[in-house]
Amino acid sequence: MHLRALGILAISGLSSFASAQSYRNGSSSESDVVAVRWIGDTPALNSGTTFGLPWPRGKYQANETAFAGLGGDDDSQIPLQSWITAYWPDGSIKWTGHAIGGSETIYDEYRITASMTELFNSSSASGLTVSDSEEEVSINTGKLTATFPKSGNVLVSAITALNGKVVGQNGRLILRSQSGIEEDGNSISINKFKFESSINETTVEFDQDSSVRALVTVRGTHQATSGTHDDWLQFIVRFYLYADSDAIRIVHTLVFDGNANEDFISGIGLQFDVPLAGEELYNRHIRLAGPDGGLLHEAVQGITGLRRDPGEAVRTAQFNGEETPDIATWDTRVSSRMQWIPPWNDYSLTQLSPDGFTLKKRTKAGQSWVKIPGGTQAGGLAYLGGATQGGLAVALRDFWKRYPTSLDISNAAADVGQITLWLYSPSAEPMDLRPFHDGLGEDTYDKQLDALEITYEDYEGGYDTPSGIARTNEIFLFPFDSTPSADNLADLTGYANEPPALAADPEYIQQTKAIGSYWATIPDNSTAAAQTIESHLDFLIRYYQDQVAQRRWHGFWDHGDIMHTYDVDRHTWRYDIGGYAWDNSELSPNLFFWNYFLHTGRSDVYRFAEAHARHTGEVDVYHIGPFKGFGTRHGVQHWGDSSKQIRVSTPIYRQVFYYLSGGDERVGELLHELMDAEQAFLTVDPRRKVRNDNGTYVIDPTALDLDLGLDWSGLAATWLIEWERRGPRWEEARSKLNVTMHSIANLTNGFVTGLGLYNLYTGAIAPPATDPQNRGSVAVSHLSASFGLPEIISQLADYLGDDMPAAFESAWLDYCYYYGAGSAEQAARYGVSFGSLILRQGHSRLTAYAAKKLGNATLAARAWNEFLNTDGFAPDLPWTSEPLNGSRVLVPVDEASWVATNDAALYGLAAIENLAQVGYALG
Repeated sequence: MHLRALGILAISGLSSFASAQSYRNGSSSESDVVAVRWIGDTPALNSGTTFGLPWPRGKYQANETAFAGLGGDDDSQIPLQSWITAYWPDGSIKWTGHAIGGSETIYDEYRITASMTELFNSSSASGLTVSDSEEEVSINTGKLTATFPKSGNVLVSAITALNGKVVGQNGRLILRSQSGIEEDGNSISINKFKFESSINETTVEFDQDSSVRALVTVRGTHQATSGTHDDWLQFIVRFYLYADSDAIRIVHTLVFDGNANEDFISGIGLQFDVPLAGEELYNRHIRLAGPDGGLLHEAVQGITGLRRDPGEAVRTAQFNGEETPDIATWDTRVSSRMQWIPPWNDYSLTQLSPDGFTLKKRTKAGQSWVKIPGGTQAGGLAYLGGATQGGLAVALRDFWKRYPTSLDISNAAADVGQITLWLYSPSAEPMDLRPFHDGLGEDTYDKQLDALEITYEDYEGGYDTPSGIARTNEIFLFPFDSTPSADNLADLTGYANEPPALAADPEYIQQTKAIGSYWATIPDNSTAAAQTIESHLDFLIRYYQDQVAQRRWHGFWDHGDIMHTYDVDRHTWRYDIGGYAWDNSELSPNLFFWNYFLHTGRSDVYRFAEAHARHTGEVDVYHIGPFKGFGTRHGVQHWGDSSKQIRVSTPIYRQVFYYLSGGDERVGELLHELMDAEQAFLTVDPRRKVRNDNGTYVIDPTALDLDLGLDWSGLAATWLIEWERRGPRWEEARSKLNVTMHSIANLTNGFVTGLGLYNLYTGAIAPPATDPQNRGSVAVSHLSASFGLPEIISQLADYLGDDMPAAFESAWLDYCYYYGAGSAEQAARYGVSFGSLILRQGHSRLTAYAAKKLGNATLAARAWNEFLNTDGFAPDLPWTSEPLNGSRVLVPVDEASWVATNDAALYGLAAIENLAQVGYALG
């Protein structure tokens, strides 16, 4: 499939930093130059990258705008591929994605020019060519060629280096599983299975006029090659190839569609064959990355350390991965005895914990493994190849953080060797996704609610299933026409673990209002009080970063998430106590992290938020099955709690990453699939355990109970993003967003009503069943505005502008004002007070929003009083952690026992939003 640049007339290349600058381009049309620079340090390598840029409303129309790229002081033209990722309601461009190819020259800054006039055509500068036939896709980047079959079990049939040699072939997915687990030494009958990938569909996307980037997407399942088993474990594997690039980026997604009681995964891998015929054994090289840029240097047949010396030049060449001098020039005491030096056929590096990896090698199957000294945290890269034939390196991002992982090199002494990256190591215990307890007799709602009072777990049998969750990994392939230097491989290891990313200055992003106006960058003239709050935000971010490392919050399913609540007695987070364990986006730490990145532009925050977004959007959400589109409440297992709600899966948590990344295709897929989330209400009644209607409620698609905060916020975010992206169902999304907004406005008490009856077909929301005449119901919850509701309404106000329904905005401002008002004011307005509400510190951002909208300085002062003097984190807390060691803890850690993630998330959100909206009132 050929993709044009979505109506953009001309595309070309990148410029200086700060905010957007305007200039004339030889015509009466105005142009903007927007600078982008690397998030973090300028990288040593650039193999191509994709990034996103926002644009102000009404500035550029899709069919009238050209984009170009410049770099360096001399304004060198840089090939640029561009596409639109979001539109304003008037059809003007809101967000664009851009790709630059690989290059040896790497600028600190690039300049993107948007113009209503064609600037210059750079399509001829691209080194990327694509061939798409019925049988296969072939892509030549100018430095490598990769071929992708459209059927069978092989995803990549060949990778050819610049010199024309095939250095990798038959790239395929492999899977191992078993039907049970041996427990406590009891022998049971266990069937074991092996699988390989089976392709259902292969597609390619590129812009034939200015192709800087090509994307190949392969979808399929795993098919049994040993044992009898249904095809299962759906995969989506995306291959990104850039012009003039010698690397391939892979985004590998699996959707678990098995039975947790019968399908125990024992290995998930990606395997390539590496041709080695014609390469002498002593010129074949193995490289495995250790920590901090370290590498294992080995040859299949080593000639260093022998009793007899072949010569320093020979030894040096082999160690450096270079072709050794002609064997005829070696000391004959070595060259005549080569048959006695055993070739090492197989190598294995295994990371079974975040604290250490082991290494071993053997001469062939059936012989003993020989241990190699290991280390702590492996870099995740392996290379197999030869000095003259070339080879292939494979790297997994966050290798040790996603343990248990492995890298295997096999048949290195044969004509064709293999390199296998194990995303889940077969050396680990089989993956056990069964519930962690047997239900404890909680067979009625009354018992489940009673148990909730002690462990905070909302258990219900049948809901604790992993079927439908997903996991995505990033992998890199690096082909070589000869063994690369150790320094090169060390650089590539760093590159794979922290892929370079470009972004615009946060001040420019703020000016466009393309991602909300409820945040702002840090001003140069911050008051002392504001600086104190900034120091508190910095503490919270760094504390969670440190806790991830110290508490080992890593693993195949866990990496990226954080814990919910701390156990002050055991000096540990409550990893084993019901709803206090994994956080699963409770009260929106996701928004805190992304808002803080926008607030500061810090690279460490970007990486932290990115990992969190990858985890929470995949593992905590269902992608297939009856719960599709809903996420799972916080718990010991990410999928274990019976509370399945859209409040967890809301796409606003991944919105910033999607647009900044230039429209990451996997994340875009996650955003769009939520258009079906409302269907889950036909299966799951979120309020089933707390109803007071004596069981009379019947799930009716025309009258579904809908929480106007928890549920509508997630649906509204889904509809807004689908609309602005002009997704396949954008007109439906726009209609439902419009109808629901007017429906809420028509409720006598607006958002204070709490619940409404939602018509899944039309989008209309009727009064709740308890108030069919719409006389005015009052049901205010502290949770309603804690999952992105204020942020999505603020975005709607920016997006719709004057088209925002006035009655809807008034209903929202009422809610913002009265949540934090006194009981008397609430009763005077609604007839009753709201009761004893909590989370007032977090809700201070609602008061601040109303103060800004209404221009009310008194209300702004009230917002800061709610922030500083109600609940949550008080100004006089220690705002530091203390080190713990010795017999009180298992390993040395830092502790701030007063920190809980609920409070941290809401403090962070409120601090950033209050500073942006009513910072003047802080003093």
